[in-house]
Amino acid sequence: MVSFSADLVFRGLLHQVTDDGLLDRLDREPVTAYIGFDPSAPSLHVGSLMQLCTLRRLQRAGHPPIALAGGGTGMIGDPGGKSTERNLLSADDLAANLDGIRPQLERFLDFSGPAAARLLDNGDWLGTMSMVDFLRDVGKHFTVNQMVAKESVKARFERPDQGISYTEFSYMLLQAYDFLRLHLDHGCDLQVGGSDQWGNITLGVDLIRKVARAEAFGLTTPLVLKADGTKFGKTESGTVWLDPDLTSPYRLYQFFFNTDDAMVGTYLRYFSFLDHDELLALDQATAERPQAREAQRALAREVGVLVHGQAEVDRAERAAAALFGEAIADLDEKTLLDVVDDAPATTVDRTGLADGGLPLVDALVRVGLATSKGEARRTITQGGAYVNNRRADDVDQVLRADDLLHDRYLVLRKGRRDYHLLRVE
Repeated sequence: MVSFSADLVFRGLLHQVTDDGLLDRLDREPVTAYIGFDPSAPSLHVGSLMQLCTLRRLQRAGHPPIALAGGGTGMIGDPGGKSTERNLLSADDLAANLDGIRPQLERFLDFSGPAAARLLDNGDWLGTMSMVDFLRDVGKHFTVNQMVAKESVKARFERPDQGISYTEFSYMLLQAYDFLRLHLDHGCDLQVGGSDQWGNITLGVDLIRKVARAEAFGLTTPLVLKADGTKFGKTESGTVWLDPDLTSPYRLYQFFFNTDDAMVGTYLRYFSFLDHDELLALDQATAERPQAREAQRALAREVGVLVHGQAEVDRAERAAAALFGEAIADLDEKTLLDVVDDAPATTVDRTGLADGGLPLVDALVRVGLATSKGEARRTITQGGAYVNNRRADDVDQVLRADDLLHDRYLVLRKGRRDYHLLRVE
């Protein structure tokens, strides 16, 4: 059986540890560990998946996890990885965001059993601590020299046009105090985070050593990047969220299904719980049969089940298949629009369908799938025109109101992949 530390190494999840003895301890006995999550938005996004999966991985190995929602630090903002000052949130906005991310955290963790997870909010202690108490009990243990030397702060100092406010400068002390409180109140000895959190984590380890005279540990995972080195989780249309109302399960599935061959093996190691043999087999499939996209399909399924459940993954796969079949007519309106989201669209007046209908030949020309009526007729005659994924075989076919999907849409297609959405208003 592969040890927990060996699994972390195999998956490339170890970036830094404060003490090599941590790995041996993780293999020998339960270690309570925590990861903080930023409530700056009403949902977590796929950039949070690394840490969500890491907490789940720790729990599966018998280590009790703590998911710490930053209800207190969220009002300040972490300078780590940020080039500009963050807009401060109101208490009401922060509370609404916390309500949004709690169920997402709960999907990844088990809150029962010997390694039961805890979901805590640092606003419970940071919000009741006075400034005088904080400076006396925490601030006195660190020098400004130490804090300025941290990479997250130095990077902002090097940009005089931006700088860093005292508010964000104090963030690392607040996070250090979080670690101390979790250590004292819940026996937490390990903080985990992305590599950009290293400075904050080591400050917490120091604070526990000075105040509690105890040993604590830090572990960081690599930053998740795309193949071109840019930030993971962003697309042309924006952030990929875990909330199904912000990013549909279908679009989440497609985001991972479209992963580059160069990165799919890495993401499978980070975001799935497949065993080593399965991962190596998928690596081989990508090398030998890249066109089959077996690894991408496995990745999309694994992440989709974790985030939304098996039923939503099944729906996403049916929707993807419907893009090329008559089952497109069975999709609900939201999923239909997700499926054809990348297709150009044209809006037509409903009266055009009511008064004798709209000739398909005219429609193909109108939306640009044919340059002339002659070309449109040839496309139909040659079997290359489709209405709602049904092949059109009559050059005199007329589009009518009863052809509409959800009484508003027609999906026109030329050939295999040239789609156009006709919206009827």
